[in-house]
Amino acid sequence: QVQLVESGGGLVQTGGSLRLSCEVSLQSLSAAAWFRQAPGKEREYVAHIIWRTGYSYYTDSVKGRFTISRNSVKPTVYLQMDSLKTEDTAVYYCAAASFYSGVYSLKLQSQYDYWGQGTQVTVSS
Repeated sequence: QVQLVESGGGLVQTGGSLRLSCEVSLQSLSAAAWFRQAPGKEREYVAHIIWRTGYSYYTDSVKGRFTISRNSVKPTVYLQMDSLKTEDTAVYYCAAASFYSGVYSLKLQSQYDYWGQGTQVTVSS
C-alpha cells in the first residue's frame, strides 16, 4: 500500500520559515506536488516537481518564497517556505503521480494518484 507521510507543519510568525517533508513509499514517480486548503476555501495548487529532471513549478503567489525539491534515493519531497504570510495559513497536502501522460497540467489535482493526510501550517501576525 502506497503511503505519503507528511511532517514539518506548525505555527510560525509572519516572515518566518517552515520546511515540510513528505516521505513517499513508492519507488517509481513521475511527479510530486504540494497543494493547500485554507479554511472555507477549496484546495489549491502550490507547486510541483518533475521527478526525473527536478524541474519545478509554482503558483504565482509563492514564487520567490517557496522552494520544492526532492530526494530520489529516499523518495521524499520537500517544501521550503520562507517569508511566510498570514495568507499562507492552510492545511498542506503532498501528492504523488505514478504516471503522467503529459496531456493535462500537473497543476490539476486529478493528475495525482496518492495523497498525504495533510499538515497544518499557521502563520500568525
